[in-house]
Amino acid sequence: MHARALFRLTFANPVSAVYLGIVGASLVFEALVATFGDPGFVGIRSFLLTAPASLLFTMLGIDLWGTTEVPYWYVTGGIVAGALVQAFALGALTETLRGRLRRTAMR
Repeated sequence: MHARALFRLTFANPVSAVYLGIVGASLVFEALVATFGDPGFVGIRSFLLTAPASLLFTMLGIDLWGTTEVPYWYVTGGIVAGALVQAFALGALTETLRGRLRRTAMR
């Protein structure tokens, strides 16, 4: 797969762009709440939006560090990587469904 196709499926696809926008807005909201308000359950929303990929990255971090106290930079990286992996999967699924719809419409 070429880098251009990878970029197109991950970022330029409307479904992927909306998903990344929702995850980005959630991260901004949680950063503002953590800065100016009661942190409480901050982080859970973006963590759940990027599940199951972020859960897999966190489980890998627990195995790497040998404790449940995984560094924040690793968890944040797992959330970002999970969002990118899932945006790519959404883009690939959208393109696949569009291709099938085009082929059935041409018949």
